[in-house]
Amino acid sequence: MTVLPFPSKRASAFADVPDEKWNDWRWQLSHRLNTAEEIEKIIHLTDSERKALSTEHLFRVDVTPYFISLIDPDDPDDPIRKQVIPTDCEMVTFTSEMEDSLAEDKHSPVPGLVHRYPDRVLMLVTTQCASYCRYCTRARIVGDPLAQFSRHEFDLQIEYLKKTPQVRDVLLSGGDPLVLAPKILEEILTRLREIPHIEIVRIGTRVPVFMPQRITDDLCDMLQRFHPLWMNIHVNHSNEITKELAQATDKLTRAGIPLGNQTVLMAGVNDNVHIQRKLVQDLVRIRVRPYYLYQCDLVHGAGHFRTPVAKGIEIMEGLRGHTSGYAVPNYMIDAPGGGGKIPVLPNYVLSMSDHKIILRNFEGYIASYEEPTDYTPSMAAKYKGLKRPEPGQEGLTALLDGEKMVIKSEGFDEIHDRHGIQHRLKDEAKWKPLGIGKEKDL
Repeated sequence: MTVLPFPSKRASAFADVPDEKWNDWRWQLSHRLNTAEEIEKIIHLTDSERKALSTEHLFRVDVTPYFISLIDPDDPDDPIRKQVIPTDCEMVTFTSEMEDSLAEDKHSPVPGLVHRYPDRVLMLVTTQCASYCRYCTRARIVGDPLAQFSRHEFDLQIEYLKKTPQVRDVLLSGGDPLVLAPKILEEILTRLREIPHIEIVRIGTRVPVFMPQRITDDLCDMLQRFHPLWMNIHVNHSNEITKELAQATDKLTRAGIPLGNQTVLMAGVNDNVHIQRKLVQDLVRIRVRPYYLYQCDLVHGAGHFRTPVAKGIEIMEGLRGHTSGYAVPNYMIDAPGGGGKIPVLPNYVLSMSDHKIILRNFEGYIASYEEPTDYTPSMAAKYKGLKRPEPGQEGLTALLDGEKMVIKSEGFDEIHDRHGIQHRLKDEAKWKPLGIGKEKDL
């Protein structure tokens, strides 16, 4: 393994902790900090932070000793600090905030299973995390021990998957699957692999970032038994990339697990093109491909993190062409109300005609691309496989396949039906009883 210049930090308050304990993920999990008194031993709290930490009914606070050690104790604007230490800004409401902004509950056929897209599902396997992000999309359930999923609900999830053959991809999330007891995680993966039509299993986790000690050789040996298995981690700033995280991602990639990263765009944390460029370049150095840059969701308590969408487009302008293509994530808005992920891009297409398309590049260079004039739809390759089996999901695919000419919103025909009299040439028979249609009457 190439030695990478990433730091390794431990707060002075943990200086006497033996390495054997510090490097034990169970010790990290059982020694998380969650009160103002505990946290103030590590960092100097502001009045706003102290107020939030002493307020009841705020979203749960827990930070691993490892992760809190990465915070500059004297900098109230530290980007890691803002992600895990609450402020009184969380108590301020904002327009359009929602408890379940992505309408996941609406798309749950059984508890904990979200079937939003045709061929893949989100499987929530726990409500617990190693640490808790202040902008959490699932703050309505995450962190609440009483909201934990039961064995019966897990069985219902598996049964739904068994009888839903169009599902080929299962994403394990929560909470965080990697905080589960190893035997439970292994059982979940085993039961998923027993379902013939499940092709891919993915794990969404922030444990390698919050608690890289969890990525043990034993865990990697277990995970690689269930290939093809993919993993997305969650890094928002280069300050989170340490020697320990680099070692964890090295173990995972050596176990054959492709790694991606999801970043949330947050005001005062990473809403700067130079910060984002450094982040994506540091990620690829530890063999993690930037996957998504998310617009912050409309969840309660996260209003102070939100940026205009224009800021995200500005950042994408500063990445595309300015760094390696595989280091450029997709900028996404997870549509409020359950519309799913929608990519948002700068406009690189300036105009097009029947034979030419005008493009611009990241430098403002304008080019024309001459299109073929002899291409016809009949020349397209013929697909001989079966089409997607699920009903009612044709959407845009039906337009592309030529099966539909329009897609109408619900009630469109009723709204636009004026119930008028049809033109006589449309159906002359309807006009004759009225004595209309004869030449002498015109």
